[in-house]
Amino acid sequence: MDVAIPLFDRITALDAVGPYEVLSRVPGARVVFVGERTGVYRSEQNALGLVADATLEEMASPDVVVVPGGMGTRALLGGGPLVEWIRRVHATTEWTTSVCTGSLLLGAAGLLRGLEATTHWASLDLLPGFGAVPVERRVVEQGKVITAAGVSAGIDMALLLAARLAGDEVAQLIQLSIEYDPQPPFDAGSLQSAPPEIVARAQAIRARRAAAG
Repeated sequence: MDVAIPLFDRITALDAVGPYEVLSRVPGARVVFVGERTGVYRSEQNALGLVADATLEEMASPDVVVVPGGMGTRALLGGGPLVEWIRRVHATTEWTTSVCTGSLLLGAAGLLRGLEATTHWASLDLLPGFGAVPVERRVVEQGKVITAAGVSAGIDMALLLAARLAGDEVAQLIQLSIEYDPQPPFDAGSLQSAPPEIVARAQAIRARRAAAG
């Protein structure tokens, strides 16, 4: 079973690495990082590089696709090789999934029309432009399409996907093996729980980053 995780510049690293840590433990799964070219792709802060070992063309029919997000998705929404690849391989995937703003790439490929979907809270308002129905849930399953909210939600999505692929017991074994038992020191992980001043600061930071391109 081939699991393809596409890479691109200015990716959010945990969007890719979180699901990798889960899905690489699914029996029979072969997780491959792919890209328009092989080689290193840099994260948003340019401090971390992830390596694509295969090109999109070399991974022509993966069983599972996990599309990460990041600031780099903005430059890809107009189309191009990655969006075309997502649209093409979706026809034969068993599961097509995304993390964070990776769902916008699913939308750009035309895969979210009429479906409920989620993404990072700061980008939920963009989903209707792709014909999707935005929902504020951590993981949204619609047929063979699964979308996850921001960054850390990719681990939750991958555990659900592991259960769909190999059963609940396997997914629970994986959860225990990676000791995924979140107990954050603050209750500030969503717009609903974070203090208003923290929400305002986070929104301002993201606006500056978006303006900087």
